[in-house]
Amino acid sequence: MIASLKGKIELKTEKFIILDVNGVGYKIFCSASALKKIKVGKEESKFFIHLYPRENLLDLYGFFSFEELEFFENLISVSGIGPKAALSVMALESVETLKQAIASGQKTLLTKVSGIGSKTAERIILELKNKIFASVEDIKQLSSDGEAIDALVGLGYPIFKAREALKNVPASVKKMEDRIKEALKILGK
Repeated sequence: MIASLKGKIELKTEKFIILDVNGVGYKIFCSASALKKIKVGKEESKFFIHLYPRENLLDLYGFFSFEELEFFENLISVSGIGPKAALSVMALESVETLKQAIASGQKTLLTKVSGIGSKTAERIILELKNKIFASVEDIKQLSSDGEAIDALVGLGYPIFKAREALKNVPASVKKMEDRIKEALKILGK
């Protein structure tokens, strides 16, 4: 099984790249967000790979980090979610943001993907909530951060600034109200 590939990117399209590894070109499907970061050129790039066998094809899906690969594999383990839908989900937001949405049960983010309705989003949340997070404490923290982001957005801050501010709040601050106060101090600077 192919776990990773390192080589030069020869071609980039809207859905995949061709990676030249010692003279062999591999067609690797990537998310839209990953494709934006990819530059065709002489620099070598490394991808963590998921090999997806289907009927008479072997498709490769590439990711810059192992965390992205793990999240992709968790998504496709959900009944009704194939690799293309999983890539579409991953194109919405960062893996961390998607994990927060799953932890806090925010199915509206997931339903932005064509083909994923309310029931499928609920299934994703139900099946992945326990797989993704190591402990109940992790779930509570991410759920709290999701609510804190909503509160900061409600106060008029852009979602990306709210997320960044909460990332800079020390982990020792546990209560949602205290995390919001600390985030407001950071945003006020």
